[in-house]
Amino acid sequence: MAKRTAVIDIGSNSVRMVIYEKSSRFAFSLIHESRSRVRISENSYQNGSMLQEIAMSRADSALSEFVSIASSYGVRKVLCVATSAVRDASNANEFVSSIKKRLSLKIKVIDGEREAYLGAIAAANLLAPVDAMAIDLGGGSMEFAQIRDALVDEHGSIDLGSVRIKELFLDRGDLSGARAFIEQKLAEISHIESKTIVGIGGTFRSLAQIIQKNEKYPYKKLHGYRFSSQLMLDLIDKILCSSSTKELKDLGIKSERLDIIKSGAVILEALLRKSACKELICSGVGVREGVYLADLLRHSRDRFPHNFNPSLKYLLDRHVLEPKFSSMLSSVTAKLFDLLYKKLSLSLEYREILLAASKLTTVGVPINFYSYHKRSHYLILNALSYGYTHEQIITIATLVRSHKHKKVSKTALSRHKNLLPSKDVLSGLNMILSLADALLAHRPKSLDLKFSIDHKERLCVESKSPLYLAKEQIASLRIDTELDIVYK
Repeated sequence: MAKRTAVIDIGSNSVRMVIYEKSSRFAFSLIHESRSRVRISENSYQNGSMLQEIAMSRADSALSEFVSIASSYGVRKVLCVATSAVRDASNANEFVSSIKKRLSLKIKVIDGEREAYLGAIAAANLLAPVDAMAIDLGGGSMEFAQIRDALVDEHGSIDLGSVRIKELFLDRGDLSGARAFIEQKLAEISHIESKTIVGIGGTFRSLAQIIQKNEKYPYKKLHGYRFSSQLMLDLIDKILCSSSTKELKDLGIKSERLDIIKSGAVILEALLRKSACKELICSGVGVREGVYLADLLRHSRDRFPHNFNPSLKYLLDRHVLEPKFSSMLSSVTAKLFDLLYKKLSLSLEYREILLAASKLTTVGVPINFYSYHKRSHYLILNALSYGYTHEQIITIATLVRSHKHKKVSKTALSRHKNLLPSKDVLSGLNMILSLADALLAHRPKSLDLKFSIDHKERLCVESKSPLYLAKEQIASLRIDTELDIVYK
C-alpha cells in the first residue's frame, strides 16, 4: 500500500478529501483534510433525482483542486467514492465519465449496503470496543449496521437523508408529511432497537458538539464522546421549535447547516424514539476512514490485529527516539503491575492503560527535552485518537504528565476530575510507572532485572547492576515509604 493515500467522498451535501500517511504496516495518521459544500444533490430530488448542471459544475471545480492538492502531497493512490445523490441520479454515468475524462479521477459509485459497511468498519476499528447500532445520517440516505465484538453485522441503507427531507417536504412547510415519510422508511429496518447508537455524519457531529459545549464537558474531542440520548432529544426539541435563523444560531447551529438542520433533527428524533436508545456515541470517523481501512486491512478481514492500536503505534513510530527503552519500560511496568495490583487495590482493567502510558512517556522528548512531560501530555491528548475511551486517553496522559513525581498534580486532577479514576487509583498507577522508570535509570542494554514478592510482602529486586541511580531516584520519590523494597 502507498505511504500516502488520499480518499475522496462525494456525499449529497459535501465533498471531502482526506490524506493519510502510514508510518508502519498498520499505523497511520491524518495529515490533510479538504472540504467543499458542493451540495451535489441540490434540486435533484425534486427533479426526478437528476443531478443539476450547476451542482455538477461545483463538484467538478472542487474535485479538480482536490486532485491538485493530492499531487502536491506526493500521494501515490487516490480512492474516490460517491454515495447516495450520485447513485440515485439518472445521469450519474454522465457525471462520472466527465470527471474521469477531465481529471483522470475514477469515481466508484457505491451502493447503500457498501456505504453502511464502510462507515461501520471505521467505527468498529477506531472507537473503543462497543456493541451498538451504527447510524450514518447523510444528505440523501441513512445507513445502519450492527457492531458486535468489533464485527459488522446486519447492515443496510434506506432513502432517508437531511437534504432529501428538506427538498421533498420542509421546503413546502410539510412537517407532518416529513414525519410520516420518516416513519415509513424507518419501518424498513427490521432490528432497530438498540440501547447504544454510534452516530456518524455531519448532522450528528454538529449536534453533539453543541451538547458537549452546553454540558461544559472538560475534553474537546468529539470522536468517542458519550452522552445520553435525552440530551439529544432536548436539543432537537429546541431546534424544531425555533422559528428563525437567529434562534438556530443562538442554539449554536453553524451557518453551513442552517438550511438542513431541522430536516436532520426530525429524522434523528424519530430514530431515537423508535430505537429506545439510551446512550449515544459520537464517531469522528465514517465512510472516508472505512474506504481507507478496507484497503489497508484487505488481507486481515477488515480488522486490526488483536491488541493493536493505530494511533498508539503512530506516536511510537514518529516520536519515540529510543524504542528499545520504551519496550523495556513497558515490560518492567507490566511485571510490577502483575505483582503489585492486588496490594495496591487496583483493578485489572487498568493494566492496558498503564502499559500504554509506559510506552508513551517520552513522546514529547523530540519537541523539548526539558519540558517533555508537558509535551508528551499534549501529544497524547490530541493524537491518541483511536481505540480508547475519553477516560482512558485522559488517564494515560495524566500518568505520563505525572510520572517521576511524588504525586499526581492537583491541577491534573481538577481539570478532568469527572473523567479520571479515583485519586488512590491514580496514585497507585503513578507509583508503579515511576518505580519502573527509576529502576531503569542505568539504561541497561538488555533487561537485567528480576522481581518477586517475598513472604513479608516486600518487593524483591534482583539485578547484576548495583542500581545506584535507581535507589537514589526511588528515595527521592519516597516510594520506599509506601512499599518495602529489597535489593539483591
